[in-house]
Amino acid sequence: MKNRIFLICLIPLVLFSCKKDNSPTPIPDINLTPRQSQIVANCNRFGFDLFQKINHSDKNKNIFISPLSVSIALGMTLNGASGSTRAAMEQTLRMNGMTTQEINETYKNMIDYLRLVDPMVQFNIANSIWYRQDFTVLPDFLKVNQDFFYASVNPLDFNDPASVNTINTWVSDNTHEKITQIIDNIDPATVMFLINAIYFKGSWQYKFDIKNTTSKVFHPSNGFDFETPMMSQKGKFNYFANDLLQAIELPYNNGRYNMYVFLPATNKNVEDIIAQLNEANWENWLSAMAPLDDIQIQLPKFKFSYDKKLKEILTDMGMGIAFSDMANFTGINSSVGLSITEVKHKTFVEVNEEGTEAAAVTSVEIGVTSVPEITYFIADKPFIFAIVEKQTKSIVFIGKINEPVN
Repeated sequence: MKNRIFLICLIPLVLFSCKKDNSPTPIPDINLTPRQSQIVANCNRFGFDLFQKINHSDKNKNIFISPLSVSIALGMTLNGASGSTRAAMEQTLRMNGMTTQEINETYKNMIDYLRLVDPMVQFNIANSIWYRQDFTVLPDFLKVNQDFFYASVNPLDFNDPASVNTINTWVSDNTHEKITQIIDNIDPATVMFLINAIYFKGSWQYKFDIKNTTSKVFHPSNGFDFETPMMSQKGKFNYFANDLLQAIELPYNNGRYNMYVFLPATNKNVEDIIAQLNEANWENWLSAMAPLDDIQIQLPKFKFSYDKKLKEILTDMGMGIAFSDMANFTGINSSVGLSITEVKHKTFVEVNEEGTEAAAVTSVEIGVTSVPEITYFIADKPFIFAIVEKQTKSIVFIGKINEPVN
């Protein structure tokens, strides 16, 4: 029963690498080239890597992330990176060997598809770029992110305290108020934010009857058992089991979105599953699922928020140069040194008898690598002044101003 943390962690790998719609008919198929399909698979590899790194640092916490959100936000930023900075980011995102066009077209196709795949599921993806209004941004950088990521571009007076609320209002609006804040202040060295927001709301294809929800004992990894509301139903579901885990597929609405729950087998724990979480095993587990009658499911209800700063984790994953003074973001602005100063990730999830509601926001903050040191000389009190001949250093005049008159 030590499954709660992992159950919570794996949801975004499914919910946010799936699909969505606003149109009633018909449900489209996604047409990816073999190279684009490889990029999507590599994005999943990035998600596994990211999840495992986060789990290592937050091992005793509930975790909920959206690899898709982080990947999209960094994908927008990638369009401004050059040289070894771009190479490091591509390596971390598992996109090395792919052209810029292939990467951008894959993101665009995925965004288009995810928005359209299930008319009964709310799935929204929004991107935005906010930059200091007196900071010059190369037009090509803005255009490529508008064309492929549908990013709204917003010059803003970062010196105005109201700018923080403006950005956070956009975040709140695009997550249906599930995440209301991604920044709390704007550093004087910050010149840009690249933000992705994702919102998901889906109803179970087979709802849990609230009358069957009862209080049951849950056994966390720390050994301190407690009672929690446990949903229950019996039915036919896709299922798989081996000596490591049991897995079940819980479909939303028309079945294009699904939650996969992975429960450790007897004498195994959630960390054993996480250690085996990779692209090959993931494909094997999902492809081995088959319909099974009369499965009795008990699943805890849960609702929580999660947030994580990703600078150290992404540095550990190989893109440390992007956060350093050696960063090369000349594709954003070629006249000043820029680097990523922080990547913030916030999520929300609620799972109950009706279905699942979830949201994610990722913010990539860009700042100048070295802020010119400004010396202020403000003569707003009595002072001495002199007029001196420069070559002979002769003092021609000298005086004091105690109260300026004119």
